[in-house]
Amino acid sequence: MQKDTLYYDGACPLCRGEINKLTKFTKDNLIVVNIHDLEADDHVPDKETLLSRLHLKTAGGQWLTGLTANIRAWHHTPFGNLWRMLNWPVIRIFSNWAYEFWLRRRNNSAKQCAVN
Repeated sequence: MQKDTLYYDGACPLCRGEINKLTKFTKDNLIVVNIHDLEADDHVPDKETLLSRLHLKTAGGQWLTGLTANIRAWHHTPFGNLWRMLNWPVIRIFSNWAYEFWLRRRNNSAKQCAVN
């Protein structure tokens, strides 16, 4: 049985915190891969692309990114129905904005970590 695979930035403290919360509830229903542990492979996007935002490859081979990937990942937990609301038309506007805001914060944090 194939599973969805979530690719995350293991060097990012914000990302690691989110993944730690997520994996407490997935019960091995989701494969979680640290991008920094990947070998070059033509079956996944390049490292720079993967680091730009959250990526999830579904069991069927479809690639999801950003908020859509995050919502799909949380569907592997008992809280999936709550996360589904983030995709409702009016709420999606705000949830998308919040994800993009978090992504900018994460990118700024990553730049600061690289400088130090």
